[in-house]
Amino acid sequence: MKNLDRRNFLKKTSLGAAAVSIAPNYLSAAPERPFASTYMGGFSAPKLETVRAAFIGVGARGGTHAKFFAALEGTEVVAICDLYEDLVKEKVQWVKDAAGKNRHKNIAEYWGDENQWRTMLKEVRPDVVFIATNWVNHAPMAIGAMESGAHAFVEVPIATTIQDMWDIVDASERTQKHCMMLENVNYSRDELMFLNMCRQGVIGEILHGEAAYIHELRWQMEEQERGTGSWRTHHYANRNGNLYPTHGLGPVAQYMNLGRGEDTFGSLVSFSTPSRGRELYAEKNYPSDHKWNQLDFKGGDLNTSIIKTTMGKTIMVQWDETSPRPYSRHNLIQGTKGTMAGFPTRVALEGGVEGITKDHHSWVQGEKLEMLYEKYDHPLYKRLNEAAKGSGHGGMDGIMVYRIVECLQKGLPLDQNVYEGCLWSAVGPLSERSVASGGAPQPFPDFTRGNYKETAPLAIIS
Repeated sequence: MKNLDRRNFLKKTSLGAAAVSIAPNYLSAAPERPFASTYMGGFSAPKLETVRAAFIGVGARGGTHAKFFAALEGTEVVAICDLYEDLVKEKVQWVKDAAGKNRHKNIAEYWGDENQWRTMLKEVRPDVVFIATNWVNHAPMAIGAMESGAHAFVEVPIATTIQDMWDIVDASERTQKHCMMLENVNYSRDELMFLNMCRQGVIGEILHGEAAYIHELRWQMEEQERGTGSWRTHHYANRNGNLYPTHGLGPVAQYMNLGRGEDTFGSLVSFSTPSRGRELYAEKNYPSDHKWNQLDFKGGDLNTSIIKTTMGKTIMVQWDETSPRPYSRHNLIQGTKGTMAGFPTRVALEGGVEGITKDHHSWVQGEKLEMLYEKYDHPLYKRLNEAAKGSGHGGMDGIMVYRIVECLQKGLPLDQNVYEGCLWSAVGPLSERSVASGGAPQPFPDFTRGNYKETAPLAIIS
């Protein structure tokens, strides 16, 4: 201390105090729940004998959802809306062909104007709305659907800003309408089996998870006037963080019961690599005066974020849609008795897996996994797998849509509530903030306003 004068001492202690003040040891403050609003965790809506659905955005995901939905008993497609007439006409025919019984006779068609979806909601008054559009439209469309009296089902991510997520939560609580993010990976066979094994305590007390979405999508830059690449490319140019966290994170959060029961997301730190891949791709494949070569790509090629839960568990989340590497939804869950991982699927347990391995130093993988599937396949997968075949992504899309319809018809809580969609999607904007601040920790909002402790973990549904 002899050489530390008063000025330096004050400077150092002030910086230390500032560091303590920004350390996110607690969830960020939540605004009070508005008067006459209802907590939606575990919410059951009145039964719908026939589920009347409208679809907004049918260029890719929305069209496949409409096709599978239309083939289910007790459903009616009442409207399809898109910017482009040809897509609307095409998907109307898909729906009619899928039904087989000509149930969907009077499908209202909307296209051309960016606000046609608002007109559709007023004129058709559907029971539910499926939304598969540009990310920035998710929040206003979901809120508009709920305020018109419909349940909203929104493609991932549920929104791109924390404020939009709060607005979605408030609208859901105010209207008492479901708003579920369509996280289809939660219905994949391996993810369902891991959930079942976690619930049975096979890997003991859960301590750590890892989740990723690694999917090289530079080819989408060919979609320049319409299609996913025409708008998604601008996100890569303007945002630096994890823009698409939920495919990997959703299942891990369910394994850990986060946002339900005792624990939830606490804080996040995030770092991105330099942004090189898309700029180099544009230089190689397009003329120098092409619009893609006029963009300043700010988003790092690979983002790595670390989440710490309120009870001290950790999750590594990665995202990369640029680098030349094989597809992976890296999916790992680690406990005191073992570890399960995906891509490739493998399991290691302390003491070994009976009849297969001797100890935890060897993975059960490949053909040897069949014994685990036989023992631990999720009952939901076993019941719905055949019905969902051909629905997309190995059947997970179909199981998801089937469960939505089943829950609505029986008046059951949905498998994913509005708070989970917001919690998982919040990694996007929070990672951007952390990257911009040199990796400073960012506290998660508690979209439940403390009520997550009253919400039961997702059960193993038969």
